[in-house]
Amino acid sequence: MQNADDLGKLLLRLVLGILILLHGIAKIMAGPAYIIGVTVDAGLPAALGYLVYLGEVIAPILLIVGIWSRLAALIIAGNMAFAIFLVHGKQLLSLANTGGWALELQGMFLVTALALVLLGAGRFSLGGRGGRWN
Repeated sequence: MQNADDLGKLLLRLVLGILILLHGIAKIMAGPAYIIGVTVDAGLPAALGYLVYLGEVIAPILLIVGIWSRLAALIIAGNMAFAIFLVHGKQLLSLANTGGWALELQGMFLVTALALVLLGAGRFSLGGRGGRWN
């Protein structure tokens, strides 16, 4: 049964890490102007906008390989919380045209990241089961 648990953790890490990393790659290619604008419009320091690269590039890579997985998942969860409130705040209580929650993807990313904070990386990771942040 432990192998099944560890395989489930691997699947969660890979899916979340890869999908968030794709968003990060798109932001690298587009440049920081949009996210800096959103950050400044919210009254936050422009430099804070650069943390999106930590949450959408560095943390997903750590999550995929399984090093400091709990910390990486916590960073991704924080990144998603910022994304929901800074970019998607008006959609928070909205339904999509298909009837689902307008933010179901963002919500799934956030909750999956929180689950990985609680579950850890599992055996199929470079960091293994040990360590406070893995």
